[in-house]
Amino acid sequence: MAARMQFHFRQMTAPDARAIATWHYPVPYDFYDWDRDADDLAELLDPRSWQQWYYAALDTTGALVGFLSLREADGTVEIGLGLRPDLTGNGHGLAFMLACLDYARARYTPVCFRLAVATFNVRAIRVYERAGFAPGRVYQHVTNGGRHEFMEMILVV
Repeated sequence: MAARMQFHFRQMTAPDARAIATWHYPVPYDFYDWDRDADDLAELLDPRSWQQWYYAALDTTGALVGFLSLREADGTVEIGLGLRPDLTGNGHGLAFMLACLDYARARYTPVCFRLAVATFNVRAIRVYERAGFAPGRVYQHVTNGGRHEFMEMILVV
């Protein structure tokens, strides 16, 4: 079992976004590489996104270790998140997810949280379930140059 990492968050900056844009995950998780979808990459690199939705996740030394996006509407907070590639698959996912939820709760008063995950990503789905999320609808989404199956997951607060 990996030592439990601790995370803190701050508003994303240009250096954060540029660094995250260069992250490359191993196959099959390379699906999540930012350069796979021009619109997603443009949003990440847009300073308006940093002010509204995007946060940098740092470890206790101040190193950039992940990102978080939060969008709130009508009591539902939609979460997007990612760990730095070298940290994935090492047992840090649940601690990161719980830290993301704590940060979101401190910023909003949610009725529920919602996220979307590619259905092939069983590793992430298990983490989300351990954090209390329940599987929801499965749907097709056009991204990364094709049509892909995603699952919506919900956590009622």
